[in-house]
Amino acid sequence: MPTKRHAIGASLVVALCLGLSTAGHAENSTASPTAAAVAAATTPEQAVRTLQQQWAVANYQRQGKERVKALEALAEQAREAAKRFPDRADVLTWEAICLATYAGSLQGLSQLRAIGLAKEARDRLLEAEVLDPSGFGGSIPTSLGSLYFQVPGWPLGFGDDEKAEQYLKKALAIDPNGIDANYFYGLFLMKKKSYPEAKAALEKALAAPPRPDRALADEGRRKEIKAALADLAQKAGTSAN
Repeated sequence: MPTKRHAIGASLVVALCLGLSTAGHAENSTASPTAAAVAAATTPEQAVRTLQQQWAVANYQRQGKERVKALEALAEQAREAAKRFPDRADVLTWEAICLATYAGSLQGLSQLRAIGLAKEARDRLLEAEVLDPSGFGGSIPTSLGSLYFQVPGWPLGFGDDEKAEQYLKKALAIDPNGIDANYFYGLFLMKKKSYPEAKAALEKALAAPPRPDRALADEGRRKEIKAALADLAQKAGTSAN
């Protein structure tokens, strides 16, 4: 992905910087809707669409302190949406995405807060999994898998590589050609130093077909995949020497 950040923040920036495969929800790549748009949503579909629009803009078009501020506001909007639609797996999943992306933007003395937000995101995803065992098109297991392998383990966090692998493989079973499922599985394999397999997964992610109405998220994700492939080439070259 982009610039490397310190420890927990670096992991969480990747974990659920997820423009997940929720086809059919349109993005606006030029301007972020206001918080009022989330509050005005009368259906869960409208709430998800607005959160998705805001997430894409805040995550990929904002920088520095402006990005952190936008993600913090978005996390709060997502919480409010989930309160209004508590029985919808799609809303809970996008709440988790917003929470975890905000967590990933925090650095320095905010790292313990980042872990708390990551735990909150995990809990929302586990609730969503109960509501939708099919995994919301693979988005739920992809999100859980990425959190489990990138959040630190006990005693600080809840990271668990075994659970991560189980969830990521479940995501691939649901969405074998998906850009996100392959991307995060590739990152997991990089962590395990399975470099040839990681390269194959990342290249498959890069070749994934465009998602309907997800141009901004796809553009941002492909930049992250290319950065991961460059990092992989360096790691593999160092390992071979």
